[in-house]
Amino acid sequence: MRAHEAGALHGDIGNRGPAWLRTPADVNALMPQLWPRNTTRGADGDLVVAGLGVRDIAAEFGTPVYVLDEDDLRSRCRDFRAAFPTEDVYYAGKAFLCRAVVRMIAEEGMFLDVCSGGELAVALAAGMPPERIGFHGNNKSEAELRRALDAGVGRIIVDSFAEIDRLTALARERAIRPRVLIRVTVGVEAHTHEFIATAHEDQKFGFSLAGGAAIAAALRILDEGVLELRGLHSHIGSQIFDTSGFEVSARRVLALQAQIRDARGVELPELDLGGGFGIAYTSQDDPAAPHDLAKRLRKIVDSECAAEQLAVPHLSIEPGRAIVGPAVFTLYEVGTVKDVDGIRTYVSVDGGMSDNIRTALYDASYSATLAGRASTAEPMLARVVGKHCESGDIVVKDEFLPADVQPGDLVAVPGTGAYCRSMASNYNHVPRPPVVAVRDGQARLIVRRETEADLLALDVG
Repeated sequence: MRAHEAGALHGDIGNRGPAWLRTPADVNALMPQLWPRNTTRGADGDLVVAGLGVRDIAAEFGTPVYVLDEDDLRSRCRDFRAAFPTEDVYYAGKAFLCRAVVRMIAEEGMFLDVCSGGELAVALAAGMPPERIGFHGNNKSEAELRRALDAGVGRIIVDSFAEIDRLTALARERAIRPRVLIRVTVGVEAHTHEFIATAHEDQKFGFSLAGGAAIAAALRILDEGVLELRGLHSHIGSQIFDTSGFEVSARRVLALQAQIRDARGVELPELDLGGGFGIAYTSQDDPAAPHDLAKRLRKIVDSECAAEQLAVPHLSIEPGRAIVGPAVFTLYEVGTVKDVDGIRTYVSVDGGMSDNIRTALYDASYSATLAGRASTAEPMLARVVGKHCESGDIVVKDEFLPADVQPGDLVAVPGTGAYCRSMASNYNHVPRPPVVAVRDGQARLIVRRETEADLLALDVG
């Protein structure tokens, strides 16, 4: 899809005009890039997902509400499994996790990556086979490691010497040999926001390659012989569109693999290149399809293994955002509209930074559309903002919406499946929204809305 065409869907006033001025069929042709795959426009302008209109969703579940297209999420799992048929595809649970989603990804043949005891608890409660779970984290507690070992998780990605010592002691207690990977900090700065670039040296994750910690960690594990060192792990960041960073990362990690072989005569059988594959939040984003990613990553690994005279290791990846991000949109109701003459119009909705912190935290860009009705009004430059007592409470920085937008209208923001509900807060004591899964014209609640009673139940003073 061309960028200007995708942009027209969410309000870009390109040559063809904004979405609310076009026919439903014309708009429907532009849906897939930014919206769940089963999203269309009804003749009356109502946004329809998987056969169910957003007015009906709002009437039954209220707003704000995260709306998940279940078939879309499942199809994205299948796309990755088809693109990587001989590799292991771990869904990165930190993007969004609940029991229903765990069951969906398990049924689609995915593995699951968790990074806290809480995420592990959700995975086990949902019935995820523990041998298909990987456990990440830079500061796993002894209690978390105990639980992971006792549950029988398939692999633990170790992140520090303290963790190696802790895990070794626990494994000796149990007379078991858990499988581990070493997270390697390769010094690659992904083209992303500073706080979500995770492979440059000045950050908390992993063993430094340049400083020699990574080789020292590998040799310690091999020499002690308690943990089963399966391979190396690298994750270079999030919302990445350019695979050149993966190429540099693979080259450096596989050079370490060769060092380990030369030092101890052992070729590690696995390599995890992490995730961070980007999605389209606006018409300017152009994410690669899973089969293109697979082709590029295999070429990179095959080439570097040949250069180092290594056998090609078993590859795994960890998409999270790329699976759940586009499968969800957030539905809001407009509360107030404020025109700042000559600058823009502020459209305030009934959510905000408590249900989507990414705009404030990462300066992330989002799109929006009038969702519940048709309009023939001219477009106006708007800023979609929340209800919180913060000037930085911005959901969508700049968007074209119809000039007749008014209180009571529904506005939908696509691409909110990843890191929105999972990073949601109770700022200003606002309860967190529910998550509703839609399939075949039917909606079901998979995470209920928080209530003020929930908030007060925690306040025991």
